[in-house]
Amino acid sequence: MRELSYAEALREGLRQMMETDPSIFLIGEDIGVYGGAFGVTAGLIDQFGGQRVIDTPISEAGIAGACIGAALTGMRPVGEIQFMDFVTLSMEQLVLQAAKVRFMFGGKAKVPMVLRMPGGSGTGAAAQHSESLENWFVHVPGLKVVMPATPYDAKGLLISAIYDDNPVIFVEHKLLYKTKGDVPEKPYRIPLSQTHVVRQGQHVTVIATSIMVTRALAAADALAKEGIELEIIDPRTLKPLDDAPIIESVKKTGRALIVHEAVEIGGFGGEIAARIAGSEAFDYLEAPIRRLAGLDIPIPYNRELERNTVPQIENIIHEARKLAQTAY
Repeated sequence: MRELSYAEALREGLRQMMETDPSIFLIGEDIGVYGGAFGVTAGLIDQFGGQRVIDTPISEAGIAGACIGAALTGMRPVGEIQFMDFVTLSMEQLVLQAAKVRFMFGGKAKVPMVLRMPGGSGTGAAAQHSESLENWFVHVPGLKVVMPATPYDAKGLLISAIYDDNPVIFVEHKLLYKTKGDVPEKPYRIPLSQTHVVRQGQHVTVIATSIMVTRALAAADALAKEGIELEIIDPRTLKPLDDAPIIESVKKTGRALIVHEAVEIGGFGGEIAARIAGSEAFDYLEAPIRRLAGLDIPIPYNRELERNTVPQIENIIHEARKLAQTAY
């Protein structure tokens, strides 16, 4: 199978769907001639023109509002927020409008829109361009939240998101755009609630999201040399969450480590921990559920401080090793 980068996989998914469905269009800041802040939409304006690849003024509320209005009238818009941090400016549109319209109209109206956004740290972009805010949206009934970790998942989940009749928040980590992996050329869909067991193991279950999946896999390779086998679980879609594979894995290993970049307080790891604690897996736990997440501070500009603000491979190794050796 051929390899594509994460950004290329997203672009191919967008292009293939736009070629087959005229109701799909793209809208966002600098996504046309410039090709997007991270190059995902490069070249698409040349193929589809400025009426389907629409450059907007700097107005995230306008982007979200245009997507909602277009979706309500039969289109399938894909909006892009240049940095996830600035989705804060579109919260009224997303939380009070997009998330509630279908419910308030008894299902007679639908909002089939996708809002793509690059999140996360690691590029030296400092406190206002490096946040992980996915759990804000998980908390809102009516929104779906997707966080692909690989090029394969990025394409398949994006296509599914485009054809979902509900608003989907699609979070892409900036450091993943250049990563490569196998991606089929033909279009395919990955259901928006299908947790993936990325690696089989028997000693510790590691539930990781986005770039933390990549780091968890590297940690697993290192610990395997010590005889500690990690089972890596990637939810892929945070909401709706397919928690059955997580529960089964924890029943098998008896230990759970939850890893995400967003700050620990109010982070998605708390929801996963509660699901495990409230399930039959609780009776199988050999040690307390552990969370490894970002520190409760804004992302620093200094590269070394930035690195130490969020979990790295060595942190996962340390926590997983300690958990493997812990028992009630």
